[in-house]
Amino acid sequence: MKVNLRTLLFQLAGPLLAVLVYFLMRHHGGPPALMAALVAWMALWWITEAVPIPVTSILPLVLYPLFGVDTVANTAAHYGKDIIFLFLGGFIIALGIERCGLHRRIALGIMARVGSSSERLVLGVMAACALLSMWINSTAATLVMLPIALSLIDDEDAPAEARKRLTVPLLLAVAYGATIGGMATPVGTPPNLVFLGLWKKLYPEADSIGFGQWMATGLPFALLFLGVAWLLLTRLVFRLKGDALGTADAVRERLRALGPATRDEWLAGTVFALVALLWMTGDTLKQGELVLYTGWRDRADMLKEVNDAAIAVFGAVLLFLLPADKRMRQPHDAYSTHEEGRALMSWGFAEQRVPWGVLLLIGGGFALAAGVDKAGLSTIIGESMVGLGKLPLPILIGAVALIVCLLSELGSNTATASLVIPILAAMATRWGMDPQSILWPATLAASLGFMLPVASPMQTIVFGTGRIPMRQMVKGGVWMDLIGVLLLMLFFGWR
Repeated sequence: MKVNLRTLLFQLAGPLLAVLVYFLMRHHGGPPALMAALVAWMALWWITEAVPIPVTSILPLVLYPLFGVDTVANTAAHYGKDIIFLFLGGFIIALGIERCGLHRRIALGIMARVGSSSERLVLGVMAACALLSMWINSTAATLVMLPIALSLIDDEDAPAEARKRLTVPLLLAVAYGATIGGMATPVGTPPNLVFLGLWKKLYPEADSIGFGQWMATGLPFALLFLGVAWLLLTRLVFRLKGDALGTADAVRERLRALGPATRDEWLAGTVFALVALLWMTGDTLKQGELVLYTGWRDRADMLKEVNDAAIAVFGAVLLFLLPADKRMRQPHDAYSTHEEGRALMSWGFAEQRVPWGVLLLIGGGFALAAGVDKAGLSTIIGESMVGLGKLPLPILIGAVALIVCLLSELGSNTATASLVIPILAAMATRWGMDPQSILWPATLAASLGFMLPVASPMQTIVFGTGRIPMRQMVKGGVWMDLIGVLLLMLFFGWR
């Protein structure tokens, strides 16, 4: 049996690093030293992927009871948090949109309206990716848009020189749009859900962060970031010369080829719209003491416990109940095929495509945060870094965002968020500052990572086309990472 030596070395390095950290930290006491050792072990395996990330995420179920950190029952409870069911329900709704082909109609519709110049095509692809990624998995949004982008580049009727200049920026627009769009909503990317879940756990007395409140912050930031990314791809790093490819007609032709929206598309779109509306209108919005809008949860006592996770599961259940059309317009499309008489969503379809490993990863992050707090390690970390609280807030945010961004370049964005958010929460308490002022930018920074192909699945997918030289990806990615950190400083440092 062939063994990957690098993988084996990292597998062994995890427990060895844990032993080293324990002996270096034991002067702080047994429980904090032990928890620091376990954090180091999981962090190394998460970053290097020495074992599959979901496997690392369930280590607390073995290590916590073994070393007396917590019981199996208490540890297992972290893997059933309501925020995990928010992700599960939201992802099934997204799969419903994909399965009936509505996602493709939305993407082509946006692109058909932006025109045929190179700059506008980059904008159209990026906007379509961002819009899809707000509601469906960012990886899925990338997979949807990539063939469309490649068809634009490969249009033989367009000038060869113009297509050559457009190739790299258009493909990067797919990855960038999907990544940035995920920042706009709580369900856009897993790090956002990690933050929301940990916020509820670490600050149970504080107001919860609802869907509407997230979008009030995340959407303006994402729109600003998208605008800067478009300028970067078309005017600064890559200078497109306003070439007209003449491909807008081809996009419109593909849209016409889809025909009128099917019954399944209408049903899936209605379920999605209903869920999104309930998400956005559930919480009361305030500006200081002024109530701008009273959410439906505050209008009746019986609705107070109906949180975003319950709404997501409600939408998912509807898809399993609503019958699908007996005859599909595109039976060749695997995403659009239904067996006769079946519902819009089948369990077999969902079972194969829901990222179950991500659910375990989110639960592992909650377990890690609980262990850090229970062992007293969070207090020690806060005390050791209390001096950083004297830095001006914009500089502090910039330093934290840069560190988180570099970590996300090397490992899973979700794992990075799971590691740093509990630590930063402890530090914020020691610094005497509003935790949201540092946790928001840190969470969004975990979604940065534009420089390397391994930084995110979106980067990997577009790099896998073989049309983006590594030098070009790094060239654009360095600027995107730095601009992302700068925008976080500006957006959150003077709020």
